[in-house]
Amino acid sequence: MIKISLHWKILIAMLLGLIWALASENINLVSFNILWLSPFGDIFMKLLKLIAVPLVLFSIIKGVSNLSSISELGKMGTKTILLYLTTTCFAVFIGLFLVNQIGPGKGFNIGEIKKNSKVSSIQEQVSTNSDESPLKFIVDMVPENIFLSLGDNKAMLQIIFFAIFFGSVLILIDKKKKVQIDILIDSLNEVFLKMVDIVIRYSPFFIFCLMAGTLSKLSSGSDGGIVEIILGLGLYTIVVLLGLSIMMLVIYPLIMKIFINNFSYKLFFKSIAPAQLLAFSTSSSAATLPVTMDCVNNNLRVPNKVTSFVLPIGATVNMDGTSLYQCVAVVFLAQILGFDLTLSNQLLIAMTAVLASIGSAAVPSAGLFMLVVVLGVTDIDPMYIAIILPVDRILDMCRTVINVTGDATVCSVVNSWTKKN
Repeated sequence: MIKISLHWKILIAMLLGLIWALASENINLVSFNILWLSPFGDIFMKLLKLIAVPLVLFSIIKGVSNLSSISELGKMGTKTILLYLTTTCFAVFIGLFLVNQIGPGKGFNIGEIKKNSKVSSIQEQVSTNSDESPLKFIVDMVPENIFLSLGDNKAMLQIIFFAIFFGSVLILIDKKKKVQIDILIDSLNEVFLKMVDIVIRYSPFFIFCLMAGTLSKLSSGSDGGIVEIILGLGLYTIVVLLGLSIMMLVIYPLIMKIFINNFSYKLFFKSIAPAQLLAFSTSSSAATLPVTMDCVNNNLRVPNKVTSFVLPIGATVNMDGTSLYQCVAVVFLAQILGFDLTLSNQLLIAMTAVLASIGSAAVPSAGLFMLVVVLGVTDIDPMYIAIILPVDRILDMCRTVINVTGDATVCSVVNSWTKKN
């Protein structure tokens, strides 16, 4: 009996869901999809939401608290984190610029959804009181009660703030006193990663129902039907790939050209090609980490003391490709659904994507869970993720290549700084 890989099962489920949704329009079974298939899609999205919050909480705490070696390596740790965050900021702003300029989701006429959609809650807060301080969004990031924030889908930034704060304090306290906490956090993180594994393992059935149900709902309110939505995905895919290409072929080489003497564009990409190919095939920067370390050690001649510190951190906190994709995806969904996102809304989306990238698990399809987190700062129902699912798998493979390339870039730059010091 032929064993089919999970990613192929997911692709087949998405394709079957798409075909069934198209066929349903012609045989008048749209209501069947909405009434009988859509509920299973809703269950799938609830499971994603259920796991997303604790996964972000414990992943960020674990990732930040593991940076205790910063005190031993001094400036290297600070420079590493700042450089990773800098490249992630580049990624999200490139994504936002491209999706706003090209507008892949504009021009759709999904009337029923537009009538029922409300503007982002953040925008409502800004418009209700023009006298509010421009720093109010920073004040809102600090939770009064973390337990209440954990139960509020709109409080994701507060949860991220608490996780970073908690993880930072763990670095400062005596190591002997935090051993049990570290073990507990690590165990809880593993539990929720296993939940991710279980949900993804049984996701093909849910994804089929989600695709069929959501596309049927959208087609009932769209003048052009499902075909119009599918055509928009082509431009959306081009925007994401264009942004990822700019990061890999322009931003990363430019950073290395500035900070590394005698930088060779050809040598760099030839040296890390094995890691990039493995990242593309596995969609996991964690699974690629041993090969990335080998390429950077042996091909780029970066000492082991640098790679052993910088690259594992990168596999945890550096998700440039994922962050770019999330920003493009959220704005694309807002465009196609008729949401009006202001500049302040998009800056909040960018900030959430950057912070959420710290807690993004380095495993396949983790970006799907983080997208639920980023959507949490808007009023877009996460069920509309189904619109972009047909192209998510190939984009997941591509953005993982960017994540790994970014890790190698930062490691090379940090090594050049270490030599100068």
